[in-house]
Amino acid sequence: MVTAPLPELPRRLHLLADRWRAERPQAVALIDHDGQTLTFAQLGEASDAAVTLLEAAGVRGGDRVLLVNENCAALAAMILACSRLDAWAVVVNARIPAVEIDRIEQHCTPRALVFTPQTSRDAAAHGARHQADDHSLPHAGTVLIAGQRPATPEPVEDSNADQVAAMIYTSGTTGTPKGVMLTHRGLLYIATISGQQRGLTTADHVYAVLPISHVFGLASTFLGTLKAGGMLEMVPRFDPRHLARALENGVTVFQGVPAMYAKLLEHLEAEGRALKAPHLRYMSSGGAPLDLEWKRRIEGLFGTALNNGYGLTEASPTVSQTLIPSPRDDDSIGPPLPHVEVRFIDQLTGDDVAPGEIGELWVRGPNVMKGYYNDPIATRATVTADGWLKTGDLCRQGPDGALFLVGRCKELIIRSGFNVYPPEVETALNAHPLVIQSAVVGRRIPGNEEVIAFVELSPGSQLDEDALKAFIHDRLAPYKRPQRIFIVPAMPASATGKIQKHHLVLAADRLCGASDIPERL
Repeated sequence: MVTAPLPELPRRLHLLADRWRAERPQAVALIDHDGQTLTFAQLGEASDAAVTLLEAAGVRGGDRVLLVNENCAALAAMILACSRLDAWAVVVNARIPAVEIDRIEQHCTPRALVFTPQTSRDAAAHGARHQADDHSLPHAGTVLIAGQRPATPEPVEDSNADQVAAMIYTSGTTGTPKGVMLTHRGLLYIATISGQQRGLTTADHVYAVLPISHVFGLASTFLGTLKAGGMLEMVPRFDPRHLARALENGVTVFQGVPAMYAKLLEHLEAEGRALKAPHLRYMSSGGAPLDLEWKRRIEGLFGTALNNGYGLTEASPTVSQTLIPSPRDDDSIGPPLPHVEVRFIDQLTGDDVAPGEIGELWVRGPNVMKGYYNDPIATRATVTADGWLKTGDLCRQGPDGALFLVGRCKELIIRSGFNVYPPEVETALNAHPLVIQSAVVGRRIPGNEEVIAFVELSPGSQLDEDALKAFIHDRLAPYKRPQRIFIVPAMPASATGKIQKHHLVLAADRLCGASDIPERL
């Protein structure tokens, strides 16, 4: 239930930076990938120059600007410049294949394409392929721009609730990208509320390794820190060694996905080192389900609570997160954010389930997307006429209001008439000390479904399928136990470290009749 009015939010994203440019011009806003610092005044100069470059490339209000990037100061300047021009920042990770970038370009018809070559050899290659011209930004390095593309601008809306600030392409579980239109209000709401709940201030040093091309990195890490006036360390690619050094050298806030924590733990164990994080006051996990066994191991390592949260691109992204004053010893994803309403729907009847029961989570609030670009049919299928976003995730709500993520509706496995929720099976597998991470999918067979597991082990570890089956035997009911467990060198993962289960569904069919596991799935 909404209990308080929505906080007053700026009209546009760039006003977050403008405030600190006026009030604290010499304070450090960013540490770039090469260690160079930018003050708020310098970030403002870089974004002013980016506006000039985009205007020269023909960009007007309502145009789409395709930003092919990895985290850096130039990207920050370009996002702020798009906001100043009322253009849409279409942020795309440079590490995705060229064919995917081409598909996104064809769908969103950008007026200009911008590439960040200094932090990304992939961005440089994409820029060369598009014959983009080299330009420099004061204090922020080099960008490549291919402009003056044929494009029809969208209407510019005065309201922050109607004007699109950014568009992020998400494939969900289907593998088919859809352009999620995120408004200034939605992103500013998340930057404000999630930042408040993390207690962000001007004193914070935030480690920004989550890709800003992903909505978690864009709204929560980048814009949340900018809203609070903190210092953002821009990290293009995750490296556990770099993270370990940064934690030693002053990082106060770290947000990551579960795989990042797993890799950090693996690195420290391999090096025989103890973790040193003398200034860290807040850490959280999101972007993928958090296994309870891993949560306890990480909390033991850091000596502080690992906060958990839940969201999706279509919700800008945060729906819920655990609270600093109320650390939890379970795997809850926390209560819904203020001003966000939730429902739990029976997929068969379409009715609300009884309190505490499992249902599809529906969400309504200022963070819900405007819709999918040029796809009204998919939009109507996902957002109801009265504003409820159908998340496709199965959840339940505890008596204290906290949410618990059970699994994806489409990932629910029905084995011999019983529901099997993959996170429960993954929790049992991840409890083994040699298991780094696991992923469970369903495989259809005549008249039934099989439970198939994929497991990644610590480097150099030796463990076979029979040993893992014996380990989980007493931890799971018979119908929940995997019929096959494949030990793989690495999981197929997105740039954020999120396991791409649609690849594993295909791999399950292919591998169930094979005796050898390929090096790459």
